[in-house]
Amino acid sequence: MNAQIPSDFPRLPQRDPRGHKGTFGTVSIVGGCCTSDQIMAGAPALTALGSLRSGAGVARVVVPREVSSIVLSVCPSATCIVLPTTDLGQIIVSDACAVLDGAAGSSSCLVIGPGMGSDPAVAILTLRALQQAEIPVVVDADALNALATIPNLHLDLRAPAILTPHPGEFRRLAAALRITADPTSESSRPSAAEQLAQRLGAIVVLKGAGTIVTNGIDTWRCPSGHPALATAGSGDVLAGVIAGLVAQHVRLGPARAGAATPGLALLDAVRIGVLAHGLAAERWAASRQASAGLLASELATELPQVFAGL
Repeated sequence: MNAQIPSDFPRLPQRDPRGHKGTFGTVSIVGGCCTSDQIMAGAPALTALGSLRSGAGVARVVVPREVSSIVLSVCPSATCIVLPTTDLGQIIVSDACAVLDGAAGSSSCLVIGPGMGSDPAVAILTLRALQQAEIPVVVDADALNALATIPNLHLDLRAPAILTPHPGEFRRLAAALRITADPTSESSRPSAAEQLAQRLGAIVVLKGAGTIVTNGIDTWRCPSGHPALATAGSGDVLAGVIAGLVAQHVRLGPARAGAATPGLALLDAVRIGVLAHGLAAERWAASRQASAGLLASELATELPQVFAGL
């Protein structure tokens, strides 16, 4: 691994040697779709893998029944809740909102967006997740695109939110909020991410070479990473890694029964997740003497060894 970890970088809290899966948090992942023109099952499965490989006790996927068997074949350690849909694969909004509420109420961190497609209901579910204030929400992929369609979005966010856009997703969301900063220029990327974080009161993870993490005040550029990360599914793994660390180590309200002792600020948990994701890619590339060909599932496999050094 090539990246140098600064001496003042936050460290992972020690894992409770007498803990159990309930101690280390539950991550619920709302995603996947199966319509006449889109079938996406890999994204929520990879997010679940990322959360479990980062140490979360339970990963729970909330997906349409039609893709649930595929998701669980990729990540059999996950559990599943069915996301209600019509025979055509469209989300049944009222029923899905009730399912989302139930999942959020028994989770330590929620991820929404991986592989959800373009169903208009995605915006409704994403906004509902962000209007609760009890648990952190990682907003990724299609949920980010859905947010860009919501007028006056900044007035509705109550959840501790972590947004993980790549530059294209950033542009769509920023345009809706009248932010014009360039998310691809090395000189303007930090400012672009800060403006989005400030407007929404969220943590922003602007992905790319030298990923930017900011809460609008404190800004950090990730020193780790590798070109091999430019592969399908690597962002889904990152969303899971961040959620897994938040579920284990961040407590924002009253402690849940059996929950781990609070150990990390939300921003620090996100920074550690981004750093570990980059280090895992470096580790994969070094072990194979390769610069391309990384599979997202292989990236997840590298994570436990990386976390052992953090």
